[in-house]
Amino acid sequence: HRAKVMFVGEGPGRDEDLQGEPFVGRAGQLLTDIITKGMGLKRSDVYIANVVKCRPPENRNPEPDEVESCEPFLKKQIDLIRPKVIVALGKFAVQSLLKSKVPITRLRGVWQDYHGIKLMPTFHPAYLLRNPGDKKFVWEDIKKVIRELK
Repeated sequence: HRAKVMFVGEGPGRDEDLQGEPFVGRAGQLLTDIITKGMGLKRSDVYIANVVKCRPPENRNPEPDEVESCEPFLKKQIDLIRPKVIVALGKFAVQSLLKSKVPITRLRGVWQDYHGIKLMPTFHPAYLLRNPGDKKFVWEDIKKVIRELK
């Protein structure tokens, strides 16, 4: 499965846990809209992964050691897919992939490098559900991704 774009999120939520698929809840619907309406692609054209593969109890943020134990799987997924662009969704995915503590508000919209692959940090769809005013920033970031894929 070669996808030009790979989206990386944080980890599965309750809906994802139940269905065994990434991004199926309301945030997932928003991500699907970004892919289909925003990018003109089908969801099956892109590859969607999470930093951690299992849901932490009480939906808390994953601990550093949980991230570390899942990281080789994500790295392997990225090596297999060899995407042209990675879109990192949310603070957690951005910090995990870039090994950086720089706030996402400073990183988003600026191309980063992940082992020679261009990486675009942007806000997580779940964040956008709570802060719909910031959708415009994600749209700007996605437009840069579209240009890069042309």
